[in-house]
Amino acid sequence: MATFDIPTEQWAQVVEKTGGPSVYKKIPVQKPGPDEVLINVKYSGVCHTDLHAMMGDWPLDTKMPFVGGHEGAGVVVAKGELVKDIELGDHAGIKWLNGSCLACSFCMQADEPLCPHALLSGYTVDGSFQEYAIAKAAHVAHIPKGVELDAVAPVLCAGITVYKGLKESGARPGQWVAIVGAGGGLGSMALQYARAMGLNTIAIDGGEEKAASCKNLGASAYVDFMTTKDLVAEVKAATPEGLGPHAVILLAVQEKPFQQATEYVRSRGTVICIGLPAKAYLKAPVFDTVVRMITIKGSYVGNRQDTQEALDFFARGVVNVPFKTVGLSELGSVFDMMKDGKIVGRYVVDTSK
Repeated sequence: MATFDIPTEQWAQVVEKTGGPSVYKKIPVQKPGPDEVLINVKYSGVCHTDLHAMMGDWPLDTKMPFVGGHEGAGVVVAKGELVKDIELGDHAGIKWLNGSCLACSFCMQADEPLCPHALLSGYTVDGSFQEYAIAKAAHVAHIPKGVELDAVAPVLCAGITVYKGLKESGARPGQWVAIVGAGGGLGSMALQYARAMGLNTIAIDGGEEKAASCKNLGASAYVDFMTTKDLVAEVKAATPEGLGPHAVILLAVQEKPFQQATEYVRSRGTVICIGLPAKAYLKAPVFDTVVRMITIKGSYVGNRQDTQEALDFFARGVVNVPFKTVGLSELGSVFDMMKDGKIVGRYVVDTSK
């Protein structure tokens, strides 16, 4: 069995007050409990949720101070005495769902993300914006040894989340799916998972750079919300017979797209809400929703099986995550770009820098 020299201190990004900033500083390295593992995080993806956590946007109390991050890919360097299915040296991933009770009715039915006692990485427990992070062994992602850790990190939240949303939509091979926010980190992966699942995609986003990125990732059509005179009509026109897409995957961080989706989804279509704009609401005409038999659903993160399926797509080379790497010390600049809506693809932080 491999052995590792584990330091007593490490570099981390710590949010010390609501609204930030995130402070790059040294903190102690924790020891894993009986059912936990300690992961030497090599890379961590940066998700919009990390910005929401720092800003205190959501009606859910955060641990304070806290270490953000929930897309951490690394190496298991220590484990508790009850952990039997993970060995030191294994590659593992820290997800948004850090742990759950495994005993409630949700956990028993593979809906562990809905567990009332769920532990959330980078929110209610310290996450992956540090060199060494703790996670419940039952919930870590098992990453194949041949997979590059920087490239796979965004799959641990963004990939799993959009893959789950596509499954929840019920869209079948050959059907059409509109992806709102297709040029961002989640959207870039949603386009690829959709293509791998045999779906045709309509990418909705703004700007020429995002248009080029979406088309390069296989989008059948691109609708620019910044320049279109009638988004609803243009989305419908991109589908056969002009009836609209069979499903809509909402990854936007503003409220307006959530209000528009039922206008262009086809009758008996499904609208999947994934993005979480702060203080936003859904609104749809009751008459139209009923007579067109539209379904509106929320889709949260995937369960353990969804995780392994999403990772399998990636390991087989079907999904290629567009990402840029910066040092952990530069996390603040990534948040600034996120606030300004200037991120194309995904950013990954290298914890060694």
